[in-house]
Amino acid sequence: MTIWEAIAVCAAGLGAGAINTVVGSGTLLTFPVLLAVGLPPVTANVSNALGLVPGSVSGAIGYRRELRGQRRRVLLLSGVALVGGLAGAVLLVALPSSAFDMIVPVLIGIALVLVIVQPWLARVAGRRREKHGRTARPDGGVPLSAGLLAASAYGGYFGAAQGIIYLALMGLFLDETLQRINAVKNVLGALVNATAAVFFLFVADFDWLAVVLIAAGSAVGGQFGAFVGRRLSPTALRAIVVAVGAAAIVHQLLR
Repeated sequence: MTIWEAIAVCAAGLGAGAINTVVGSGTLLTFPVLLAVGLPPVTANVSNALGLVPGSVSGAIGYRRELRGQRRRVLLLSGVALVGGLAGAVLLVALPSSAFDMIVPVLIGIALVLVIVQPWLARVAGRRREKHGRTARPDGGVPLSAGLLAASAYGGYFGAAQGIIYLALMGLFLDETLQRINAVKNVLGALVNATAAVFFLFVADFDWLAVVLIAAGSAVGGQFGAFVGRRLSPTALRAIVVAVGAAAIVHQLLR
């Protein structure tokens, strides 16, 4: 890795840490950069998962005020996320690299659709609750747990736009503000990344330079994202994520 490639990887980690904290989808920034510097897809994925753990933890700490009063919810949903994240990590190792190459563009495509329609889904859910005169359950019930289990398995497998999936699901089933939901999302993302990373340590090959560069960048980015998150336009962030994700799909299909 040249010095300029190293700078690009660290910068991608910084951007991913900030984007993950505010919205999610930071992997759509780091993953194509790791591919561009020559890492194989699976090595890039596991290195990215481990490198983003400090950023996820940093973002969760940055949103600690919004976590107040949500301890029971966080503990319950964290258990679901842990099981799902481990399952996704096992799938990544069990499936052949060729399968991963074919699945990634599809996963990114689905994630980008969710990025685009998430505000609409939240509005629909809100109108439905008002129409029937009921409020969402404090823990979201079985539907939210089932959805987060699948989303966490996806996160352990790849993770691009995992945070967006979390926001969409919790926005549908929880009667909370976006900032408080975002705080829970950051905790779940940190847990899934950490769970997958610990599993990968025993069964997969890492590019340790890439891990260190992404970790350093994402830790700073997580704090930056928490600081400016309430000041950035969600529309602008969504447009950036969609653009980067589309480029990732094109890059993967042309490999």
